[in-house]
Amino acid sequence: MTSHATGQAAGSPIENRVGMVFIPVRDMRRSIEWYSALLGLPVGDASHEDTIYDLPTTGEVGLALDANKPEFDTAGPPRFFWWATDLETCLAHLKVNDVKVESDIEDIGSVSFLQFRDPDGNLLMVCKRN
Repeated sequence: MTSHATGQAAGSPIENRVGMVFIPVRDMRRSIEWYSALLGLPVGDASHEDTIYDLPTTGEVGLALDANKPEFDTAGPPRFFWWATDLETCLAHLKVNDVKVESDIEDIGSVSFLQFRDPDGNLLMVCKRN
């Protein structure tokens, strides 16, 4: 049984809640500027000797750019996704900002999505509930 107050399941000291998602990056300044432009956020400064940048987010889960290991593999599924209400507007925003779009808008029933890459080649996604 899980306590909804703490998110902690009986028998486990680990809370069943995500605290932070880390995105590996190679060039911290470029990545801060890119993600800030993508999300309409002010550009800030990295911490931890310029290796970590916490992007301002709404909700409980944080999003951090992490330049601690500049050699990483970008193959595989999207690192995570953002929610949106209008994917056509998102697609136009990506194109105006010269973002490398990897897929058309796809409808898979419960959600529609599109995928794109950041400057380091990380696959990202934006989804809309159908």
